[in-house]
Amino acid sequence: MDILKNPHRGAGLDCPELDDMPWPSIDAEKPTALVARCPRAGATPLVESADLARQAGIGALLIKDERDRMGLGSFKALGAAYVIACDAEAGRARGQSYVTASAGNHGLSVAAGAAAFGARAIIYLAETVPEAFADRLRREGAEVVRAGATYEASMEAAQQAAEDNGWQLLSDSSWAGYTARPHRLMEGYLVLMQEVIGAMDAPTHIFLQAGVGGLAVACAALARAAWGDAPQIVVVEPEAAPALIASIRAGRPVETQGPVSAMGRLDCKTPSLIALKGLARDADWFMTISEAEGEAGNAACAAAGLETTPSGAAGLSGLLAASSAFGLDATSRALVILSEGPEG
Repeated sequence: MDILKNPHRGAGLDCPELDDMPWPSIDAEKPTALVARCPRAGATPLVESADLARQAGIGALLIKDERDRMGLGSFKALGAAYVIACDAEAGRARGQSYVTASAGNHGLSVAAGAAAFGARAIIYLAETVPEAFADRLRREGAEVVRAGATYEASMEAAQQAAEDNGWQLLSDSSWAGYTARPHRLMEGYLVLMQEVIGAMDAPTHIFLQAGVGGLAVACAALARAAWGDAPQIVVVEPEAAPALIASIRAGRPVETQGPVSAMGRLDCKTPSLIALKGLARDADWFMTISEAEGEAGNAACAAAGLETTPSGAAGLSGLLAASSAFGLDATSRALVILSEGPEG
């Protein structure tokens, strides 16, 4: 486990790579209104677990349960499908081909959005992504292409395919020259945090799992807008993919190296630049968890009747692994997000 107090909190990173990056959106009204028109729409539950709170040594634990979001089993349903819905509202979705790489549920969101609005979805998967997930994508109507040994390699292949074929690239990450669609995609994630804010008072601590960082930055930005400095915000990554903590420590975006993580949805070695910019301003702490710590959190969720995956439980895993850090005690009231169901 590695823990870093954010030296850039409040000001953000001063580096040229982020100068042209937009700040994350805090306009939750537009995505909330648009998502509400979806036949599968509905707020996900915010549940309290006394057992898990006791294990963490805190007074209360609130869990935003995204396992059945819009029937897709993940918060990602709010992202790419929202972008495609915006395109449809502008008359640009029908007949369009959307291509992306996915380490997990982002691909399902692209597939579902494309199917809903008369578009085509082409999803590139790395060799490490299980074939069972590829089958889930196909059942949602997507075309699946295998490319590369890592998520980053499959993303390069998706980018090339977009350029070669005139397809729309719809990534959940952002980089120099590619910001508009991921910025809107992250805006979709505000819906879940808006639901949380409407259902509870400010927690003392928020633990947010991160891959490229889209979910974490959206939740952190809206939490700051609603609750100011009241919560301590902690970003949790796998030790195998420490892209955000390494970038914060270096003071600039860095590409990291590491083995394949069982927290596969979070196994991203390069940060989204929009996410890095926002989290450098809004997060108080960054931490990594080991594979064993990730599995321990997942097992704790299962024992509490909240079956998920090591990726889905990673925020809770961070809380359990670092229960003596961040000023946590019996008066603390923490929030975590259970980001996906057990199928991943």
